[in-house]
Amino acid sequence: MSNISKKRFLRLVSIAGIYSFISVVGFYCAYFIRFDGLIPANFETQFWTFIGWFAFVQVCVLIAFGQTNVVISYFSLVDVRSILLANSTSCLLLFSSAAWFGVRIPRGVVILDFLLLTAGIGVARSVMRYWAERRRSEFASGSRSTGEPRPVAIVGAGDAGARVVRELLAKPALRLKPVAFFDDDPMKWGQRLHGVAIIGKPELIREVPWRDQLRKIIVAAPSATPARVGEIARIAADLGITSDTLPALDQLVDGTVKVSQLRPVRIDDLLRRPVIPLDQGAIQSGIRGQVVVVTGAGGSIGSELCRQILRAGPRQLLLLERSEVQLFQIEQELLEMGGGSTVVPLIADVADAGRIREIFQRYRPDAIYHAAAHKHVPMMEAQPSEAIRNNSLGTANLARLAHEFRVGRFVLISTDKAINPTNVMGASKRLAEIFLQAFQAAHPNPTRFMAVRFGNVLGSSGSVVPTFQKQIAAGGPITVTHPEVTRYFMTIPEAVGLVLQAGALGKGGEIFVLDMGEPVKIVDLARQMIELSGYRAGEDIEIRFVGLRPGEKMFEELSHHKEQLTETGHPKIFRFVWTPVPLPSVEEYFERLRPRLGAVEPGELKKAIQEMVPEYKPYLS
Repeated sequence: MSNISKKRFLRLVSIAGIYSFISVVGFYCAYFIRFDGLIPANFETQFWTFIGWFAFVQVCVLIAFGQTNVVISYFSLVDVRSILLANSTSCLLLFSSAAWFGVRIPRGVVILDFLLLTAGIGVARSVMRYWAERRRSEFASGSRSTGEPRPVAIVGAGDAGARVVRELLAKPALRLKPVAFFDDDPMKWGQRLHGVAIIGKPELIREVPWRDQLRKIIVAAPSATPARVGEIARIAADLGITSDTLPALDQLVDGTVKVSQLRPVRIDDLLRRPVIPLDQGAIQSGIRGQVVVVTGAGGSIGSELCRQILRAGPRQLLLLERSEVQLFQIEQELLEMGGGSTVVPLIADVADAGRIREIFQRYRPDAIYHAAAHKHVPMMEAQPSEAIRNNSLGTANLARLAHEFRVGRFVLISTDKAINPTNVMGASKRLAEIFLQAFQAAHPNPTRFMAVRFGNVLGSSGSVVPTFQKQIAAGGPITVTHPEVTRYFMTIPEAVGLVLQAGALGKGGEIFVLDMGEPVKIVDLARQMIELSGYRAGEDIEIRFVGLRPGEKMFEELSHHKEQLTETGHPKIFRFVWTPVPLPSVEEYFERLRPRLGAVEPGELKKAIQEMVPEYKPYLS
């Protein structure tokens, strides 16, 4: 017998033993009370004759009703109902059989035995629950800081609110003390629920004198509309108080509220295809023991690159980032992952040739994953010189130094917006692709230059998912540019896996693209996020169309018409190649473009890009 089976058996025997003891004591007390403590000799004989049979039958019936196979730390009305049914059944069975055999048991004993047995089991179960909760609370308190309980207010004086209070009172280790209820129902105002006063409507939170002492507001009102929940959340935010929400358990059961409301919407829920597996062996073999550089290490893509590269076992992982705050955050995360001396944080701008040269001279990298970029489309439309300076000239600067220091491979993270671009961000990335292919053709060794085109990355900074999540949390509306806009989507880990896989597959001069399935309408994505959050699109959360922003396309493309598609060793990854532009022409163009940055109007600069990217259709205000 396994240890688990032994424990279950011992637990069943223990509970059955407790019930047997209660049955014996209850049966004796029934006689004792019925005869005022003076049990006649014939009835005392009757008691001793039947006590073993009574205890056996009553415990067997309790077992049949599932009262030994229970979680002893919980005791609710459902258990009370089961105990009443079990005891009624056993008492009726026992006294009917006694009457059948001509044994006369006093009616008072029958009634008292039922009442005492039920009360005894109820008391025993309550004590079990109290003891279990106390032990759990003491165990939890061992890993929590001590101190005074923090006051919390609960919005919603209904079943869900009552459950919250019971949980908080039963678990003092949480150090959360319910001090007040707030509810929109005036009929509840002035009353008390589990000893906690119902003050009034939620807006009164602003007016109560002890509002500065509150540490949390728990919204336990599942029937409230998202707009109302958003109003309450804003009240909490105005007061500098955190707020949480939860659905009622009965709504989870009947489907009114979905389980997904108990957690944020997961990115994988939104990807309408299986996540594509990659060749982890090939990826790790290309990284293990090497010095690897990640530019833009603090961004959404860069930080995930760092995580996956660290797991592959590099000799050193250089984190290049010009934002001190973002660099510190990813460094601390990687140290917690066990990065130790492997992780080297470096503040640097890829456009600063002197600083990059200094880093390459010191560390001699074997691979570069270039994620540093300006990527927000509307922002770059107004500042095209910065998009070109960072995305195009910065990439060219990094590529020249990679060749000079004989870096083994250079992987650029590009975008599907680089195909027939209509915005500066996409056009600046296309310029970077053109430069890398020209440079690879002119200098085939020792560095292998390649690029990876992403679709929209779910959950990255500036993507629609975080925006939609905030809008849903605020009660709506969700803003969508156009009902027919479509995009290709991928997850951050999937996108990063593609970058690392490209580094293993690339021979130099290629552009890699992941098979991202069919494009998804943004409005459909919005509806899916609303539904995954437990609401109804158009009823609970409004979808509002606001029109295309400057530089935005209705749909994205995967390849330029001059690019040739070839297969790779991976069935879901494709390689695009095309005849490169001569490097002297690209270098001469970049030299002419550089002095115009910041010196000409944005419209003139956009027109200048068309010299090298004729398919670019700029937005000219």
